[in-house]
Amino acid sequence: MTNHWIDIQHSDCVLIQGSNAAENHPISFKWVMRAKDKGAEVIHVDPRFTRTSARSTYHVPLRSGTDIAFLGGMIKYIIDNNLYFKDYVLNYTNAACLVSKDFKFKDGLFSGYDKDKRAYDKSSWAYQTNADGSIKKDPSLKDPNCVFQLLKKHYSRYSLKTVSSITGTSQEDLLKVYKSFSATGKPNKAGTIMYALGQCHHTVGVQNIRTMAIVQLLLGNIGVCGGGINALRGEPNVQGSTDHALLYHYLPGYLPAPKASQVTLKDYMDAVSYKTHEPKSVNWKSNQGKYAVSLMRSFYPEGVGEDLGFGYEYLPKIDDGQDASVMKMIDAMYDNKIKILTCIGQNPCCSLPNTNKVRAAMQNLDFMVHINIFDNESASFWKAPGIDTSKQKTECFLLPASASVEKEGSQANSGRWMQWKYAAAKAPGDAIPAGEIVWRIMEKLKELYKKEGGALPDAIKYINTDFVDNKKHFDAERVAKYINGYFTKDITIDGVKYKKGECVPGFALLQDDGSTSCGNWICSGSFTKDGENLMKRRSKADPTGLGLYSEWSYAWPMNRRVIYNRASVDPNGKPYNPKLKLIEWKDGKWVGDIVDGGAAPLNDEKGSLPFIMSPTGLGSLFGPGLADGPFPEHYEPLESPFAKNIMSGQRINPAITLYNGEKDLVANASKDFPIVMTTYSCTEHWCTGGFTRWQPWLLETQPGSYVEMSEELAKEKGIKNGERVRIRSARGSVEAVAMVTVRLRPFECGGKKVHQVGMTYNYGWRFPENGKDDSANLLTPTVGDANSQTPEYKAFMVNIEKI
Repeated sequence: MTNHWIDIQHSDCVLIQGSNAAENHPISFKWVMRAKDKGAEVIHVDPRFTRTSARSTYHVPLRSGTDIAFLGGMIKYIIDNNLYFKDYVLNYTNAACLVSKDFKFKDGLFSGYDKDKRAYDKSSWAYQTNADGSIKKDPSLKDPNCVFQLLKKHYSRYSLKTVSSITGTSQEDLLKVYKSFSATGKPNKAGTIMYALGQCHHTVGVQNIRTMAIVQLLLGNIGVCGGGINALRGEPNVQGSTDHALLYHYLPGYLPAPKASQVTLKDYMDAVSYKTHEPKSVNWKSNQGKYAVSLMRSFYPEGVGEDLGFGYEYLPKIDDGQDASVMKMIDAMYDNKIKILTCIGQNPCCSLPNTNKVRAAMQNLDFMVHINIFDNESASFWKAPGIDTSKQKTECFLLPASASVEKEGSQANSGRWMQWKYAAAKAPGDAIPAGEIVWRIMEKLKELYKKEGGALPDAIKYINTDFVDNKKHFDAERVAKYINGYFTKDITIDGVKYKKGECVPGFALLQDDGSTSCGNWICSGSFTKDGENLMKRRSKADPTGLGLYSEWSYAWPMNRRVIYNRASVDPNGKPYNPKLKLIEWKDGKWVGDIVDGGAAPLNDEKGSLPFIMSPTGLGSLFGPGLADGPFPEHYEPLESPFAKNIMSGQRINPAITLYNGEKDLVANASKDFPIVMTTYSCTEHWCTGGFTRWQPWLLETQPGSYVEMSEELAKEKGIKNGERVRIRSARGSVEAVAMVTVRLRPFECGGKKVHQVGMTYNYGWRFPENGKDDSANLLTPTVGDANSQTPEYKAFMVNIEKI
């Protein structure tokens, strides 16, 4: 998230797309309403009319899986009508950069595509360079190979008529949205985009959000007060869990996970310490080697020397060209290649796609350790309906964990604010924090490896487990200090002396020689040198008057409240919008928010570009680093109502991960499954309901699963409101109560009527034990986004029949 909750109040136009913020992120919506009270337009783009729609200025429906077409039309509208923020686009984006003359796009495919590998050779996506290695640029933006002209050409195909035919959104509604949001591309205006899983859960999820980034860069809405692209986080601690490498392709702090070819620490550091030939680029990623060494020192504080990369050589590494996503894990489990599973705080037998396959895979395990607050469908998969318990070989251990409100620690909210909280109650019975459970297991493993040896014993024997207090209980603040980082020896940096054991007061001080340890570089600075926990701060001081509240908790990175904030000022350091002065260059220094990168304004002799995490220093309208194309392109979901893509001959994203096992069935444009379905969460239950379905007062308010459908579809099917129905896909079926509503209406797409329905994924068979309810993910397909491997929960095909 580039900005933060409170900042939303400064927006002149709020576009909510892929989120039901009013119900699922009500604190965010509080600030949306503040903006609306001040005169902002609030636009809700969603297949359903929800409580968010009801409080918005207007609601615009679209067919699930067509967001790129919708936003691609906006890009065309902005460029065709010269509504882009010219000074911002020229100075702060890669619009002027020249791309290789070999770069091409034809009939849905970019140059370099290998059909057999289902992957791109991206060499033709490179920039043209000068003799010194710097990128060639055309400040006039007229060269046919400059990014701006390529962008204009690519989206010239996204006419109102074409976009309307794909999305099912009327041309009038499209134009209304485009006019309203494009009006923010001025120095004294700002527009913000809010999204959640409605954007992520697609085979084009990453490119959905990239399209938003292009829109916001064209309008100059990144780095400014009231702007940004704001990912709405839900369950504590979603932001924190991704920060600390919940995802397989990252190490903590979003460092790339090591590959098998990166055998030594030097190999890895050479790969991740990005280089640049751009003289005005801060290129902060050139420091990633320092952060990696400091991370290794936090994993192995003692006993592992530089000859072993401070422990790097012990890390597991992903085979080159492969992914280690959860769907690949289930595939391996289904094929009897994984025999032991540890499952912490999750419910994969309800939350993962194609859960019939997941439940079958679980039966091939020898044993499973499940750490959770309550029993759920995964812990008890072996006694699910239809399973013969006498034939189950998997031994299951359910270890009771304390809930988030029963333990202290830090939680990172959507705005990256790391806030310390305290235990509100003691955990019941034998329940202890998950961290303590893992610590106990690790201590026992270390003991066994020291006594008995084993494969790669030093990796276990020397790993850091100094995470408990004197009574051997998990100490969250002790862990937080390891995450922040320590100096491992006395050292002098820029004339300042630091002693061994002092906390590192900021990631700029991390070193690559082993003299610093840090469990997550983006969190470094959350403790002062003397060990004061800044996450505990609760001052309401607000000197800027913008709601930054810089002395309330700690925001990574470096307590910065708005990322890329140097893009809010012109090349001389003067705010584009003086009324919302986020930062300003004054008397040779910055005032306001903690400035991003610290360097002087662009036109200063020592100045630099604002996008410090990009080697070019520029915002990327053209994104050559992605697996499926440098520009987002509309492709149909894996399953859709259409046999062909209106935009091109390439129906689906050509680089997505497909699965072809016996349970990975797909039915596209099938008469048997003619209805588009999407999934979402209800207000009363959380995620798969493993936490909330056990609460009688919540279960009373929303007792069972339901499927929303339009009055038109219900009439066609002879279904009445409240009747039980069966929903079927190519992969499975599930029962639910029919909710017949005007909140969903048929779409006119591609010359035909397309019905869409929606269902919550908050239920499972374990509780309530009524023998009827189960997960909506019995219906969803196994398929992965080309960049993140995110499954496609939000658009697939079903049929419905009355029971």
